[in-house]
Amino acid sequence: MTSSVERFSDRVANYVKYRPSYPAGVLELFHDEMRLTPDSVIADVGSGTGIFARLFLENGNIVYGIEPNEPMRAASEEFLAAYPGFQPIDGTAENTGLESGVADVVTAAQAFHWFERGPARREFLRILKPGGYVALVWNERKLESNAFLIEYEQFLKKFALDYEAVRHEHIDRGTLKSFFQKDFGTRIFSNSQVLDFDGLLGRVLSSSYMPNESSADFTEMKNELHLLVAKHSESGKIELLYDTAVHYSQF
Repeated sequence: MTSSVERFSDRVANYVKYRPSYPAGVLELFHDEMRLTPDSVIADVGSGTGIFARLFLENGNIVYGIEPNEPMRAASEEFLAAYPGFQPIDGTAENTGLESGVADVVTAAQAFHWFERGPARREFLRILKPGGYVALVWNERKLESNAFLIEYEQFLKKFALDYEAVRHEHIDRGTLKSFFQKDFGTRIFSNSQVLDFDGLLGRVLSSSYMPNESSADFTEMKNELHLLVAKHSESGKIELLYDTAVHYSQF
């Protein structure tokens, strides 16, 4: 399996353009349950191209974007160039490079399943201020809400390289309780993307487990995706449905 640090290096452009964002209700949850104010300092671990960090930057927060993959970190600097509060850092969940006690909230969006959980937990404790919060967030694609989503899941399994190994669904409540080491809160928000064929292809190519343009399977995969869109689209558009899960606790 490709290193978790490097496996997205050839996916950056599609990741920026075609990965889903996060519902506004997520930020409200941080306000209501995690004491978020515009003065809060956020450490966004595994920040990727900055999609999740932007929620907090628009709220006026300082955000340290911890990202070990250089192409993704560079993309986040470009994507978030208009926000002076964004500070990208070459670091990992296990070694963020931040000073101790700097963050009010540590977040990880679409990244927790890549972490070494014991060392990451110790690092989060170190960089958090006393009474700070940790929130783990990811978009879980709905698998069986309609005929398209059922067939799309079958399509992914057919062409994916290591799909089953990296799915967020493998992170159960026992795993989360072991990480938080206490009871934790969970909130689920509805989320979606409406995409045309090119957008859906870009979404597929943003996933590290799918063949890229240089793969021998790419043409077959693209043709099958085209048939899937033609079968299920309305006015050339397809809707991907997600549950945005937020698991959080005070450390």
